[in-house]
Amino acid sequence: MSHDRHEAGFKQRTRVADALATLLSAAEPHGRTEVVPLADAADRVVAEPVTAPAPVPGYDRAAMDGYAVRAEDTFGASDRSPAVLRHTEGPVGPGEAARVHTGSDLPEGADAVVMIEQVEEVGEEVETFDAVAEGENVGDAGEDVAEGQHLYDEGHVLRPSDLGLLKSVGLNEVRVYERPDVAVIPTGEELVQADPGPGEVIETNGLTVSELVESWGGDPRYRDIVTDDEEALAAAIEDDLDADVVVTTGGSSVGERDLLPEVVDSLGEVLVHGVALKPGHPVCLGEVSGTPVVSLPGYPVACIVNAVQFLRPVQKRVSGTEAKPHPTRRATLTRKVASEPGTRTFARVRLEPAPAADEGEGGRDPGEPALKATPTRASGSGVLSSVALADGWVVVPEPREGLDAGEVVDAELWEVTR
Repeated sequence: MSHDRHEAGFKQRTRVADALATLLSAAEPHGRTEVVPLADAADRVVAEPVTAPAPVPGYDRAAMDGYAVRAEDTFGASDRSPAVLRHTEGPVGPGEAARVHTGSDLPEGADAVVMIEQVEEVGEEVETFDAVAEGENVGDAGEDVAEGQHLYDEGHVLRPSDLGLLKSVGLNEVRVYERPDVAVIPTGEELVQADPGPGEVIETNGLTVSELVESWGGDPRYRDIVTDDEEALAAAIEDDLDADVVVTTGGSSVGERDLLPEVVDSLGEVLVHGVALKPGHPVCLGEVSGTPVVSLPGYPVACIVNAVQFLRPVQKRVSGTEAKPHPTRRATLTRKVASEPGTRTFARVRLEPAPAADEGEGGRDPGEPALKATPTRASGSGVLSSVALADGWVVVPEPREGLDAGEVVDAELWEVTR
């Protein structure tokens, strides 16, 4: 296999969608759950349906500052002929009114609230100049959330507003899926962590991927650098097969030192090797003892592109949810982007405001995007600054042979996606 692969190169490349579907078919949700306090539950994945144990509000409440009354006691009240009621602290009986504030409990006996602007206090009496209907200016118990109401399905990713709602219904903790463990193994005999000498390179891919794993809701195991040796690589992967996903960086192509495809195949199965994607077609996707293995290319930009396209979705799958689309911004492309037909290309771009129509020559027409997207001039897959200094990327689909300057495109803001 090794000799054939090194000589044949990548004669055929799998389409991105097909490669991802193959990888996801080899992964299953880990199923481990835990109960966590709400303060620690942001961005966690709900492990079971959640219903409200109590209504919100838990009582009828005043929706306005004013006086709680029996609606029938105000019938016929007007500016010229106010209804005169006796002031009480509550409960409210016939001909009585009690002072209330927005959100306060509606006193027993009352069924409406007259706004404070429609009331005048005269000694121990209250003159109301407005006739109110039953239930007017009153928030009913359960108006916000009913007792037993379904709130969230399994697989929902909790947002800060969700946590506030859960607390409001009386919950202080929630059952969620455990964060997936992702082993990140940087490989390459040329790599060092600091102070590189001639022929040495500072390791960045493992750090970058580990931070991405954490931002996507996982717990990364950032391992020591492993040299280009089949036995060492195999041992490193086998040591982390208790992880939910194993990801390696470097050594995934078809060169003499690209050993990971053979190593993965010897331990388990290579599912896909070579994807119709640029930059970064030499990605290798496999499975060992039921654990998905994602071998990312060593060039930094190719590593990041493939991590977003393959590692993020499989990490989400094992955690019990799925990867959501990236947010996008509409923009006008300022320069042409070249692309090979049949290959999905990710062109890194900077986003800047486009001049308005009234800002002189070159201003955009009404209806055109308010942003312009400029491809980064440094576009090589090894130029890390081209992605680190970009705002996002524009995806050129497989059927297209590039994009023309002036086209309206969607720039994916991949780095803000959780």
